[in-house]
Amino acid sequence: MEREETLRVERLKKVYRTGSAELTVFENLSFRVAKGEMVAIVGESGSGKSTLLHILGVLDTPSEGEVHCAATRLGALSDDAAASFRNREIGYVWQFHYLLPEFTAQENVAMPLLLRGVPQDEAERKARTWVAEVGLETRAEHRSGELSGGEQQRIAVARALVTGPRLLLADEPTGDLDGRTAEAVFELIARLHRDHGLTSLIATHNLAFARRCHRVLRLAQGRVEEITPASLPVA
Repeated sequence: MEREETLRVERLKKVYRTGSAELTVFENLSFRVAKGEMVAIVGESGSGKSTLLHILGVLDTPSEGEVHCAATRLGALSDDAAASFRNREIGYVWQFHYLLPEFTAQENVAMPLLLRGVPQDEAERKARTWVAEVGLETRAEHRSGELSGGEQQRIAVARALVTGPRLLLADEPTGDLDGRTAEAVFELIARLHRDHGLTSLIATHNLAFARRCHRVLRLAQGRVEEITPASLPVA
């Protein structure tokens, strides 16, 4: 029996134009991601990993091709509908945490719910639950600058997942962390992926982490190929 599909990418192309110059980041990318898969996206810097995640997350538009996510054709969404879709269906974790420094950890986690119009008491309750889920209940009232780098990224993960998205997109989520902290954050993401039935795409330079994903997509020279996790070199 085929697994339910969360993401379908068809003949995707992205071109940046400056005057008469054109830069093709990638073209003819096609792949599918089933519900519950954790997929690593690897490739050299500049290969288009971040651009691809921005398109999948409805933060950018392709030059050609289609993306279907959660049975929705993303290219057909208006700006308002795209914003609503992002808030409802997609969680983001970037290399930098982007926490708002004037708010506490719990307030940062509650922010996506408040933007959706969830009542404040409900948003705060869910935020407290997610701050505890990432192991930082004792740090809930601390502001961003009072948290370590690993703690900041844990709060960013909680903020990404507090809305209950189907799809988690993570762009180098451990890239700014030391080795031990990076391992802890990756293990956190992997556990939450399992526990909450997520579908996750993780762009990473860390091949040891990519080896622990279900599948690996490699971007190179504007193309995508699927390789087995076991084929990646061991650090």
